[in-house]
Amino acid sequence: MKPMTVIITLIAIFSLTACNTMAGFGKDIQQGGEAIERSAQ
Repeated sequence: MKPMTVIITLIAIFSLTACNTMAGFGKDIQQGGEAIERSAQ
């Protein structure tokens, strides 16, 4: 039972990390788009 608990914990940690990474990536893309809009005006 203990190995299963460790595996589930690791999956949860990696899932949370991936969500935070994708959120950060989305913010970076949005900021890049805003910079392009400002330079186009």
